[in-house]
Amino acid sequence: MSTAHVNFAPAGDTEELERAELYGLLARLWLAPPDAALLEQFRVAVTQAPESGAFLEGPWEALVAAFRSTTPDAAADEHNALFHGVGKPEVFAYGSYYLAGYLNEKPLAALRTDLAALGLTREEGALETEDHISYVLEVMRYLIAGDDVAVCNLEQQRRFFRTHLQPWVAQLCEAVINHPRARTWAAVAVFTREFIAVETQAFDMLEL
Repeated sequence: MSTAHVNFAPAGDTEELERAELYGLLARLWLAPPDAALLEQFRVAVTQAPESGAFLEGPWEALVAAFRSTTPDAAADEHNALFHGVGKPEVFAYGSYYLAGYLNEKPLAALRTDLAALGLTREEGALETEDHISYVLEVMRYLIAGDDVAVCNLEQQRRFFRTHLQPWVAQLCEAVINHPRARTWAAVAVFTREFIAVETQAFDMLEL
C-alpha cells in the first residue's frame, strides 16, 4: 500500500479506533519498558499490521518479533540505557530538544498553551514533561477517540500533529535506530517512523 492511499474514516469507525489504539500502544512503549503482562500480549498478538496494507506490515512484524524475543529485565535494561542514563540520557525523547536544542524551551511552552486550549493538563506527579513523545502520542489518541466532538475532530488532530509531532519525531526515531544499544526500541522507532509517515500523508490529503 502506498501512503497516498490512506484515508481517515468517520469518527467512531473501527479504522479510527485502530488509529487511536496504535497511538496509545506507541505512547505506552516509549514511556516505560514492558512488564510481563504486556510481553504476553505481544506473544499472542497477530503479526498482521493493525492497519491494513503492506506499508506497515514489515515494521509491525519486526515490532512483534522484537518484543517476543526480549524479557522484562532485558527490556528494562535497554530502556534505562537509552532514556535514563546517569547525568543525561543517551537519547532525549522530548520535543523541545529536537526543535530548540535544549530541554524546557519555547516549544514546551507553546505545547502547554495548546494543551490548555484543548482542556488538557499534565497529571499531577507525572515524571515526564508534556513534550515527551509518549505524552504527545497519547494526546493524539485522545483527539481521535475522545467523546468531545468540539475538541476530538480531524481539524484538531491535524493542527496538533503538524505542530507538536511531525516536526521532530523522525529525528528521535533515527537517534534510537542508530544507537548501538537499541534492539527492542529500534523496532519501536522504525514502526513509529513509518506510522507517522502514513499519518503525514493522510493529513496532506486532507489539505488537497
